[in-house]
Amino acid sequence: MKRKRLDRDLGWGFQGFPYYQFRLELPEFCGLAGLIDIISGEPQYWHTERAGNVMTAGAGMKWLQLVPEGKSRMLTAMFLPDGRLSVCYIDIIERLEYDPDGVAAYVDKYLDVVFTPQGDLGVFDRDELDAALESRDITRPQYDSALKECELILSELCRDIPKTSRMLCKILKTALERIESGEKPLYTKYQKEITERGN
Repeated sequence: MKRKRLDRDLGWGFQGFPYYQFRLELPEFCGLAGLIDIISGEPQYWHTERAGNVMTAGAGMKWLQLVPEGKSRMLTAMFLPDGRLSVCYIDIIERLEYDPDGVAAYVDKYLDVVFTPQGDLGVFDRDELDAALESRDITRPQYDSALKECELILSELCRDIPKTSRMLCKILKTALERIESGEKPLYTKYQKEITERGN
């Protein structure tokens, strides 16, 4: 299983952008929230059947990442510069951890669910999950729990995608209000280097 930081500091084609991390307690969501403000870069796209080419990264986008309490999932809601949800990518995870610099990291358990507000919906990397069980990278209980979490995601978040999209937009609004009221970014070494170069 791979371990990935929420500030996406390596291997994502972009790094060094302001990253905010805080706890949210809302009627819609309770847990850890991370937000990446992608302030520069060329647009990147995924192709989907219903929504067409959806923007996933580029100047002006924001990635809202949510790890709800009591769940084995990490949602990445990718928002366009105008504030509309572009796509939501949900990683099924083994656990959440914290690095010495305070940045949260999750241990990815292969299986992913992806949807767009236009109704695209897919479950991905089942073959990787099966291969991990075959190679004994994960145990049978871990395998079964990943499938169970996938079923819960489909039931809880994907049965009514417009409702979930509205919920994610509302959470983003709250997160941005926190930032506007003075919440400071949790810088990584990469972000510090870029800030220093800009001064």
